[in-house]
Amino acid sequence: MAPLRVYIGWDSREDLAFQVARQSLLRHASIPVDVIPIKVNELIEMGVYTREKDPLASTEFTYSRFFTPMLAGFDGWAIFCDCDFLFFDDVKNLLQYQDPNYAVCCVKHDYTPKDSIKMDGQVQTNYPRKNWSSMMMFNCNHRSVKKLTENIVNNETGAYLHRMEWAKDSEIGSIPTRWNWLEGWNAKPDDGYPSAVHYTRGGPWFENWQSVDYATEWHSEARKYKSSVVP
Repeated sequence: MAPLRVYIGWDSREDLAFQVARQSLLRHASIPVDVIPIKVNELIEMGVYTREKDPLASTEFTYSRFFTPMLAGFDGWAIFCDCDFLFFDDVKNLLQYQDPNYAVCCVKHDYTPKDSIKMDGQVQTNYPRKNWSSMMMFNCNHRSVKKLTENIVNNETGAYLHRMEWAKDSEIGSIPTRWNWLEGWNAKPDDGYPSAVHYTRGGPWFENWQSVDYATEWHSEARKYKSSVVP
């Protein structure tokens, strides 16, 4: 079985968040998984990423996430998620939602942020289909996904990309909310944990975000990571 490819957005301000997301994903996985960071500086050095800096972009991977299918060679399935995730479930369980009729699958949130500021002082913007693109499972050789060329990702509007206007509505499949559970928005499960917590407002790696749900579990995972790192 070929490894499942999971691309995680990397931000220079949130390396620890990336490491914890990566470790929690791999620790629960029962299948081979390759976790690949999407680092915009590397894409710039390669001459792939040429967009001008967007003052409203809250992360370094706001747009580079849409290079996931290209980085996967426009072949097979590949997952993208933001770095501010904490996994409690086996990503093998996501494979059941892969359907060749879909270009992309995601959690179809109906999300209106309560806060105007998030994370480390970043502006919290609001737009249709917000957070749909924070975790996407791409059918990389689908005709609609192949629209995500270098030219399109570098030049199209944020609305076109994040609202998934590059795919027909009928080509966007649904994944249960538990796989992109928005901290501070979605109701906590009555029993157990969500499959993946998304600290979309800000997470415990920021000093001012220590009282969020599942902060204790995040810190526990962070300690495991730190203890595994060779000085």
